[in-house]
Amino acid sequence: MLTQTISRPAPFQHPAAGFRHASPAGREPAADSPDLVGALMPFARNSEIYGENEPADYLYKVVSGTVRTYKVLVDGRRQIGGFHLPGDMFGFESGEEHTFSAEAITDCKILVIKRSSVIALAARDNDIARQMWALTARELQRVQDHVMLLIKNARERVVGFLLEMADRGAGGSAVELPMSRQDIADYLGLTIETVSRTLTQLERAAAIELPTSRRIVLRNRPALSRLNA
Repeated sequence: MLTQTISRPAPFQHPAAGFRHASPAGREPAADSPDLVGALMPFARNSEIYGENEPADYLYKVVSGTVRTYKVLVDGRRQIGGFHLPGDMFGFESGEEHTFSAEAITDCKILVIKRSSVIALAARDNDIARQMWALTARELQRVQDHVMLLIKNARERVVGFLLEMADRGAGGSAVELPMSRQDIADYLGLTIETVSRTLTQLERAAAIELPTSRRIVLRNRPALSRLNA
């Protein structure tokens, strides 16, 4: 777990110099997304970044790779709360503990920032406070969108997910999915069989193409948008 991993001294710098509108190479900076200074740490594929109910002492920014946040329900099912891509920040909590666990889907590099340092800096700098509020509001909007997605039927959920990933990607009609079909199913509250069957139906309807299991081409985005309305 992360609290064990970073128990040794980490090269944290004062974050004031780190709030710059920069972004990882090849990715445009998101509006109000500060470039924070912290400890850059590697996480191997499927390794835990933090666990549910652990102290929420740090914030996290994805530099490379993809992260999933999830909760294991009382009946043993896994519900994925979100996927975090390069440039995204996660680990925001209203309380002192994490309500979800976080894992690396792929090999990742994560910038780990002391939460107390960010809070202290935001208290002194209105611009930093505004940027952090914007980041928190964006994460809240994603949570709300996810909740609305889960009340739709299976086809609408899958289509909504594809459009979301396309919007968060580099643009264009091709969507590269770093997550597995099981991850998608656990995010959408469906079975993996339902996800696979729905993708096949969309391909037969000429709405998408499936060159590989991880690459999806949106052939008819207007039709997909109508299905998601």
